[in-house]
Amino acid sequence: MVGSDLPAPFVTLAGPHRFDAVIENSEFLAFADRADSPEEALAQLAALRARYPDATHHCWAYRIGGAYRFGDDGEPGGTAGAPILRAIEGQGVDRVMVVVVRFYGGVKLGTGGLVRAYGGGAAECLRTASRVTVRARRALAVSVPFEFLGGLYHLLGSLDVVRGEEAYSGVGVSLRVEVFPEDVAGFVVALRDASRGAAEVVELPWEAAPGGGAAG
Repeated sequence: MVGSDLPAPFVTLAGPHRFDAVIENSEFLAFADRADSPEEALAQLAALRARYPDATHHCWAYRIGGAYRFGDDGEPGGTAGAPILRAIEGQGVDRVMVVVVRFYGGVKLGTGGLVRAYGGGAAECLRTASRVTVRARRALAVSVPFEFLGGLYHLLGSLDVVRGEEAYSGVGVSLRVEVFPEDVAGFVVALRDASRGAAEVVELPWEAAPGGGAAG
């Protein structure tokens, strides 16, 4: 069996979330969402720029594992993107993109005011968002003769597993199954009992299972 090479669990957002505030006549619209890659994060930024083309600024930051990046979009350096990033880190979430859209209201906030507006808006958006703990699953390649398909389906229906597409051969069915690491041994024993030892199970390396699984 493959060693314990799975990434550690992490907390991220369960879905997109928004928080609005008006500060000295300026509107600050904070948007937060999960992003599993820099490309996904920047796609969210592009979508918000297209959605609010008349906004004065679209300031942003993301944290994805050890990777992070931020942008001030014309605000004074260090007053927008960096505070947003600190808010992400302070809320203890990962794989998250936050964009704060500003419509200037005619009153300058000063350096400290901008930091509070961008950082505070991002922090409140994240604080009020629903979260989920993501845990990686272990991927198994399973092969079962046709006569034991009923036992396989019953087992899959009784456990928290992710099923892949089935592939048929002349003697049986093969498919990929993803289970949490602590459930692997029990799943293998139960499957072999249900198939009278005829099932074959091969544990796949993590590289073959990049998606992982989530549990709230």
